[in-house]
Amino acid sequence: MAGRNKPAIDRATLAYIAPFLVFVGFLAIKAAFHPAAHWYYPAQFLAVSLTIGLVSRDVLPLRPAFPLASMGIGIAVFLIWIGPDVLWGYRHHWLFDNSMTGSPASTIGPWLRQNVVFIMLRVGASVALVPVLEELFWRGWLMRWLIDKDFLKVPLGTYARGAFWIVAVLFASEHGPYWEVGLAAGIVYNWWIVHTRNLADCMLAHAVTNGLLSVYVLTTGQWQYWL
Repeated sequence: MAGRNKPAIDRATLAYIAPFLVFVGFLAIKAAFHPAAHWYYPAQFLAVSLTIGLVSRDVLPLRPAFPLASMGIGIAVFLIWIGPDVLWGYRHHWLFDNSMTGSPASTIGPWLRQNVVFIMLRVGASVALVPVLEELFWRGWLMRWLIDKDFLKVPLGTYARGAFWIVAVLFASEHGPYWEVGLAAGIVYNWWIVHTRNLADCMLAHAVTNGLLSVYVLTTGQWQYWL
């Protein structure tokens, strides 16, 4: 039975993780080679979009079950994300600004901040791509895979303490100097998938968070949120 199921498991695994791997691969290229922005950002957007459309389309959820509540969750996570800096301004404490987490400073140069094409690509990726690729990977695949390597047997939103907290911590580590609000966001999104058992609800919440953060960055000039 295991042998007959393995091809299906492998195909499903690829569908859930491929967009995330492509996205992380581009981040690694950026960190190592500092490619020219005029081709890097369009290439990243196109590559991730094609991967989602061609590889992951069969596992994409169709519609959220609780759209209004999911939007409310997204708003709450946005407020959690900016709240510490607005209220206390501790972001340059050594816990958040060090050699391991990096610094809360944007790598986006002044000329890019005035580039309409870049802004459109960045907002589009933040709202339409990142929520999809991250939710597919973290809560669609890893949270289930940690429970059973044959993750297809594990229904979406199944709660297991170890899987819940491992995913939350790893999600936090992905966000560098914003790790503590990343941890809070990971906990909230994990809790939401457990309660809704619908990945589309998490994607919608995540998209609302990222959309509001994009508006906040562009209207206040707080570019450090776009690392």
